[in-house]
Amino acid sequence: MKLRLIPLMILALLPACSREGNPEQGGIYVRRSACPIPGIPAGTGDVTIFDPANSITADAIDVTATITNLRANCQEAGDQIISTVTFDVVATRRDPTAARQVVLPYFDVVLQAGNQVVAKRVGRVGLDFAPGSLRAQTNGQATARVSRSSAQLPADIEKQLTRPRKAGDASAAVDPMTDPAIRSAVANATFEHLVGFQLTEQQLRYNVTR
Repeated sequence: MKLRLIPLMILALLPACSREGNPEQGGIYVRRSACPIPGIPAGTGDVTIFDPANSITADAIDVTATITNLRANCQEAGDQIISTVTFDVVATRRDPTAARQVVLPYFDVVLQAGNQVVAKRVGRVGLDFAPGSLRAQTNGQATARVSRSSAQLPADIEKQLTRPRKAGDASAAVDPMTDPAIRSAVANATFEHLVGFQLTEQQLRYNVTR
């Protein structure tokens, strides 16, 4: 799988920020979390296995699986920000006759500024189908570490984002994120913790075109 094929750039920077305050009582300011934004890149949350492998018709579908219930926990104490994501994998199969185990690879990526892969690991989850069962479910977990210094904004940028903006002031009507320098600084300090199936080129193409 090539990550460049996935439109990760569309992931917004703004979910890492929130506005607080009252324009009549001290102004409006922006509060930003340094925790990585969790997510599943488009086109990688599902996988379809065919039998025979060279066929992609509906009657050749052997197993389908989906990553769901993505949950994130972030620890911001210390020099390292630790992001742990957990998720469920739900699968169905065509032939429920015998017991069967299906092992699926998944990736765990730390992305910076929307397009820079900082770290990547590949893990595996095993799905155990009981005899006579069409469905199986399991769960997975991935942990990533981000340097706090990399996720911190420069002091001058932080000051501009957190400066109170009172109603009536000209600056109150201007979103600081419209400033290219501020947007660039926020982007460079923004990380995402992404998981998805480690797909072959054929599997990714099937997901994109089906």
